[in-house]
Amino acid sequence: MDTRERLIQSTRELLWERGYTGTSPKAIQERSGAGQGSMYHHFHGKPDLALAAIGRSAEELRDRAEAAFAGPGTVVERVAAYLRRERDALKGCPVGRLTQDHAVMADPDLRRPIEETFAWLTDRLAGLLARGRASGELDAGLDPVATATALVAVLQGGYVLARAAGSADVYAQAVEGALGLLTLRKENA
Repeated sequence: MDTRERLIQSTRELLWERGYTGTSPKAIQERSGAGQGSMYHHFHGKPDLALAAIGRSAEELRDRAEAAFAGPGTVVERVAAYLRRERDALKGCPVGRLTQDHAVMADPDLRRPIEETFAWLTDRLAGLLARGRASGELDAGLDPVATATALVAVLQGGYVLARAAGSADVYAQAVEGALGLLTLRKENA
């Protein structure tokens, strides 16, 4: 891994652990093993490096989601594969956690990849759910956009509840509850 990649990866890890405000250039340099000169050779400063790190985390989230969404199976099986994929529920979402960081949310450039990622995720889920509704797999009364928004909220809220309880089981319960609700109306029809 070259110096630029080590800087991005180290910043991703630190943003996830400490947030933007708690991540100093010195901590990034120490974690990456890169000197100040190297850091400023590749990036204009902490905001520029943070933007690259946030963008990389967002890209990884989209890639993992797309792998599940484009995989085999029914719509519900693909949504379930995404929601149930292995995650560190107690650590939380590397993108979602940044929404709690005032400095990130106050900076339009740092906020943009977060907004775009959640919009993409919601839109992609809504498209899948619309296909499931059209094929008869899901209840005809299901609102794809509202349901996709709820699924993203369950996922992010599941992280919060798991962290508060100190148990990944709470995250798993939230996911299973959402999946049960997704098919509830169709099964009772």
